[in-house]
Amino acid sequence: MSSLHMFLNNSVSPSADLSRLFKLEKGRYFVRANARKISASLNLDLQPPASANLEGKLGFGGSKDVMDTERNVLVGTYARTPVVLSSGKGCKLYDVEGREYVDMTAGIAVNALGHGDPDWVKAVVEQANVLTHVSNVYYSIPQVELAKRLVECSFADRVFFSNSGTEANEAAIKFARKFQRFSQPDVKHPATEFIAFSNSFHGRTMGALALTSKENYRTPFEPVMPGVTFLEYGNIQTAKEAIKRGKTAAVFIEPIQGEGGVYSATKEFLQSLRNACDDAGVLLIFDEVQCGLGRTGYLWAYESYGVTPDMMTLAKPLAGGLPIGAVLVTERVAAAINFGDHGSTFAGGPLVCNAALAVLNKISKTGFLASVSKKGEYLKELLSQKLGGNPHVKEIRGLGLITGIELDVPAAPLVDACRNSGLLILTAGKGNVVRLVPPLVIFEEELECAAKILSECMPALDKSSSN
Repeated sequence: MSSLHMFLNNSVSPSADLSRLFKLEKGRYFVRANARKISASLNLDLQPPASANLEGKLGFGGSKDVMDTERNVLVGTYARTPVVLSSGKGCKLYDVEGREYVDMTAGIAVNALGHGDPDWVKAVVEQANVLTHVSNVYYSIPQVELAKRLVECSFADRVFFSNSGTEANEAAIKFARKFQRFSQPDVKHPATEFIAFSNSFHGRTMGALALTSKENYRTPFEPVMPGVTFLEYGNIQTAKEAIKRGKTAAVFIEPIQGEGGVYSATKEFLQSLRNACDDAGVLLIFDEVQCGLGRTGYLWAYESYGVTPDMMTLAKPLAGGLPIGAVLVTERVAAAINFGDHGSTFAGGPLVCNAALAVLNKISKTGFLASVSKKGEYLKELLSQKLGGNPHVKEIRGLGLITGIELDVPAAPLVDACRNSGLLILTAGKGNVVRLVPPLVIFEEELECAAKILSECMPALDKSSSN
């Protein structure tokens, strides 16, 4: 029985008029606009249309109509790229006019398995047909199984689930303060302050925002959480002097900074933080929201350094596109947390946890991480060959499939030119770094295509600098 028929048997009542639900066009099934009960799960084994024109669908007449409507109905927090994406398959995306793009963004390092991965889709559809949400009042099997797997494959003894990276960092802030209070019950004023670093990004809620170094992110919302000291990323001596017993509750650091410009810490720097934290009774927290879960060619970025944190926050790729976050902690940190100290209605629901299990299962397979490392090295070789001689390119850096191309001018003109040529890329740092974080399943041929387009679009930077 085909996936389509199995899906219909599970999802559509026998009396449904299938002619109202589907139409057949060039051998492919398309969902009609009024088939609201049918989900996108039909992509189990059907190829998505290269063109998904919105003409007459949901009241939109095309990309311009969608963008005009968005400006009238959504709060203006996003300076969006002028593209309306409608479908994707693997490492390719398609807009509503049918244009194809090579995706080197992966939804900002989220879609680790690309778009429409059959194992991921199967996990989502099967769980949606069984149980989607129950809250954390009750136990659920996917949540317990995912936590068990995360413990087995990491330094951690226990897991707390959230809905995003910033929520994971908020939880870590609370856990760090509670740990200091718990571990020193006789101290009237236990340590409450935090250390973060230049170019850091930990999220946009008030606690995580306080740990984010960019002033333009923080200033409009001050006062944010007090007690955060920002140090130079990589400066060992300054960090040793700043980490103080009775004052510092925890040190937050990204082993590889994504938003900040794709800067990697050294093993010596992270080891010095580990030693200083141990000496002062301070917790060391790694934010691996962007660089964790296979992105570096290691399952966890900390493994490439041989330095283990007390807590680690995860999010972006964990559920392959569904919202999830997690805090992995040691037993001594977990011992400080009691019932009611923290919680979430949606976090760790059966649907997202089953999706996350599919991601973890695939990334953990023998050879997968080795392939990420190999493709990452190949990408840097391609970029060095094609861009290394360009006067605007200052450095090409990264580990695995998180790569930064630092420029001496703003990257925006290059981003626009690449998009117009069928390549989606991101910026980072102060807007002068091109950030490449493709799906981990990307083919070498697609990397070659991306490098070729980047090379061909570099003259856009000359026009920009002359202007």
